[in-house]
Amino acid sequence: MLPIIIIGVLFFIFGFITWLNGALIPFLQIVSDLNEFQALLIAFSFYIAYTVMALPMSWILEKTGYKLGIVYGLSLVGMGSFLFIPAAKTQIFAVFLFAQFTMGAGLTLLQTAANPYIVKLGPSESAAARIAVMGILNKLAGVLAPLAFTALVLAEFAGVNAASIAALPALERKIQITNMANNLIMPYFAMGLSLCCLALIMWRIQMPTTDDNAGADTNDKTTVWRHPQLIWGAISLFFYVGVEVIAGDTIGLYGSSLGLDNVTALTSYTMAAMVLGYFIGLAVIPRFVQQHTVLVLSAIVGVLLSVGIVLSSDTSTTVADVLWGWSNIPVLPNSVTLIALLGIANAMVWPAIWPLALADLGKHTAKGSALLIMGIAGGAILPLVYGGLAELTNPKQAYLFLLSGYLLIGWYGLKGYKLRIKAS
Repeated sequence: MLPIIIIGVLFFIFGFITWLNGALIPFLQIVSDLNEFQALLIAFSFYIAYTVMALPMSWILEKTGYKLGIVYGLSLVGMGSFLFIPAAKTQIFAVFLFAQFTMGAGLTLLQTAANPYIVKLGPSESAAARIAVMGILNKLAGVLAPLAFTALVLAEFAGVNAASIAALPALERKIQITNMANNLIMPYFAMGLSLCCLALIMWRIQMPTTDDNAGADTNDKTTVWRHPQLIWGAISLFFYVGVEVIAGDTIGLYGSSLGLDNVTALTSYTMAAMVLGYFIGLAVIPRFVQQHTVLVLSAIVGVLLSVGIVLSSDTSTTVADVLWGWSNIPVLPNSVTLIALLGIANAMVWPAIWPLALADLGKHTAKGSALLIMGIAGGAILPLVYGGLAELTNPKQAYLFLLSGYLLIGWYGLKGYKLRIKAS
C-alpha cells in the first residue's frame, strides 16, 4: 500500500498544479490584457514542456530510479512556483510563461515515473481501475485548485471579469491589476515551499522497485518505435489531452465571454464531472466492461456533447436545473454545463489508453512511457487550434473541433490497440 499511497499523493499534486491553469488563464487574460489565443499560450507553455522534456527526463529516470526522479521532479516544480513571484512583481507575460514551462518540466519527470509504476503494481487487466483511483485524486485536486485560487487570489475582487476590468478608468484599472497580480505571491510561495519540503520527505522514503524486463523476450531486437499499439496510443493521448484541456481550461474563457461571474472557478465543474466519470469507470472495469470498450463509449459521449454545446442555449439553465438545481450549487447556462459534462466523457480515456499502449513492451516500457508522456503536448497545441478557430468563427462553433479527438479515441478503442508488429 505504501507505494500506492505515495503515487496517490503525486497524482493529487499533478491535478492541483495542472488544473490551476483553468483559473490562471482567465486571470492572466485580465492582468496581461490578452486575447483568447494569447491567453491559451499559458496552457501551451505548460504542456509543451512534456514534449520538449519527456525523453531527457526518461534518461534521468533511467540513471536515478523512481525515487530520486520523483525528488528531482518535485524540486523542479517547486522552482517553477517560486518563479511566479518575479512574474507577479513585474507583470511580464513572458516570465509567467517561463514559470509555467518550468513547472511543466518538473511534472514531466514526475509523470514519467508515476504512470508506468502504477501500471506495474498489479495485473494489467485491472490497470485502468488503479489509474482511475489515481485519477479520482487527480481530479479532486482539480476541483479544489480553481476554488482555492479564487478564494486566495480573488477574495477581494468578487465578480471580476475581463469586461468589468476593461470598463474601469485607466489609472484605477492599473491599480486593480497590480493588486490582483500581487495576490499571486503568497499562494505560489507557499506552494513552492511545500513542494520542496515534500521532496525532502520523499528522499527519506524507501520505494520498492519493479522489473520492467519481466516477461520480456531477451532476443527482441525491435525498437520502441516499432510497436504500433504504442505509437497510436501516443497519438490518441495527444488528441485526448488536447480535448481534456480544452474542456477544462476554456470553460472559464467561454463563461467570461458570456459575462458570468467567478469564471476562475468554472473549471471545478469540469473536474467534478471527471470525478463522477472515474467512479463510473471503477464500478464497471473490468467486471462488466473491458478497457478498450470504455474508450469507444467515452468517444460516443464526447461526440454527442460536442455537438450539443454548439446547439445549446447560452441563456437557459434547464440542463443544470435538472442535474443540480435542487442543491445550493450555482447553475450554469446549458452551453457551459455541457462543456463541464465533457469531463464524464474524458475521465476514463487516460486510464484505459496507458495499459493498452504499454502492453507487451517489456524492456521498452520506460521509453514507451516517455513517448506517451510526449503525447501530453496535445494540451499545448490543440487549445491553440481551438483559440484560433474561436477567433476566426466564434468560441461556441470552435467546440466542433473536439470531434476530431473523440473520433480518433473511438478508433483506437475499436482497432488501434490491437495492432502489433508483424513477425519477419
